[in-house]
This record gives sequence, structure tokens and C-alpha cells, in this order.
Amino acid sequence: MSDCIFCRIAAGQIPADIIYEDADHLAFRDIHPAAPLHAVLIPKRHCATLADMTDAQEHGRLILAAVATARALNIEKTGYRLVANYGADGGQEVMHVHWHILGGRILGWPPG
Repeated sequence: MSDCIFCRIAAGQIPADIIYEDADHLAFRDIHPAAPLHAVLIPKRHCATLADMTDAQEHGRLILAAVATARALNIEKTGYRLVANYGADGGQEVMHVHWHILGGRILGWPPG
């Protein structure tokens, strides 16, 4: 989608600090980090919300890409948080499926 910022990042039209990439996914540093290490992981294929992803294997591959991203950030052993915002009430600002991977410090609960 030409108007989707994440599609444009995946297409290389907008520069990003890439952390992890495979054939179907791209992870890059968040420009407004909420933790010392904060990546955004997207599927390269445009899909607006998690509910629009109807293939269970696609969901599974996204989670595996999140683990690979955490490994690339060197937070796999110390711990991290995966956050997926869904819809306006859930805080989804970009209508393209994405996971936030946060780490690099102790993350409290509930998030504030």
C-alpha cells in the first residue's frame, strides 16, 4: 500500500535502522523508544490488523521472527516484552500488523 508507512519502510522507500530481516518480516528500531531496546517487527505483506491475518502459520512465523529479533537485540536470555496493539482503543496507530519488542531494562507490570 503506497500510503502505509510500514509498507514503505519494507519497500526501502523510507530508511530504517534494520535489526532483523527474513523473507517475510522486517524488524527495525522504533523512532520513539519506550525502553532502551525497542524494535518494531512487521510482516512485509500488508495486513491491517491481527484479525486480518487468518493463517495460523503466518501468526506462528511472526512470533518466531519476534524471537529472532530479541536474539539479534541480545535480550533473549534477560527477557523482553512483546506488545501488539489492536484497533483504536488498543492504541494501534499504524494500520499494519506490528509487534513491539521491548527490553534492555526491567519492565514493570502493569505497563504505565
